Amino acid sequence: MRDSFVGIAEVTDVPSVAVVIDVMRAFTVTAWAFAQGAEKIVLAGSLEEARALKATHPGWVTLKDGPPAPGFDMVNSPGRMQSADLTGRTVVQKTTNGTVGVHAAKGASLLLCASFVVAGATAQLLRARGDDRVTYVVTGGQGRAEEDLACAQYIAQRATGAPTDPAEYLGRAAASRAAAGLADGARRGLAGIHADDVALCLQADRFPFAMAASREGPLVVLRPA
Repeated sequence: MRDSFVGIAEVTDVPSVAVVIDVMRAFTVTAWAFAQGAEKIVLAGSLEEARALKATHPGWVTLKDGPPAPGFDMVNSPGRMQSADLTGRTVVQKTTNGTVGVHAAKGASLLLCASFVVAGATAQLLRARGDDRVTYVVTGGQGRAEEDLACAQYIAQRATGAPTDPAEYLGRAAASRAAAGLADGARRGLAGIHADDVALCLQADRFPFAMAASREGPLVVLRPA
């Protein structure tokens, strides 16, 4: 495969196959939402869109980064998501990096969202397809977030079929600025952060599904693949 690793701002042409990475925490949260029974996840383009969707679909579950806010039912935290019952529910997610990256690449013929918890299944899907070129969108830190880059490189290596130990990649993510920031926020008791968030983001291949995004009418919708 001819892989490229780019930041959101570098997605200037529509990639054929794109894998959008947000380890801490957007696409760890979406994986947990599916594990907790969610049917689909709408990736909103703005907070206003998320609130409007909630207004027209009161039964949908909305979540965002940061502390609790009017119009949103949950926060973007895997630690809090793991105790939610989302059986059959539609979740609307808007985050600072992950959902923005998806909208930047939404013209791709195959658009996957990934984090460490679904890395193995994502790599397996890519390997089965056999595409010549995959664009990995590193959403954090203007394309330089170590946790997202490490995850992207782990998936890319797994997709070649080579035996790959996740320990090195997880170690890089654990030492990242994002991990340190979340851990500090948890120690300080900041709303919107759970004490288990970092640990849950650093579990490789926990879930047996990949996550594919596609347009469904005016919406960008994520489903297990």
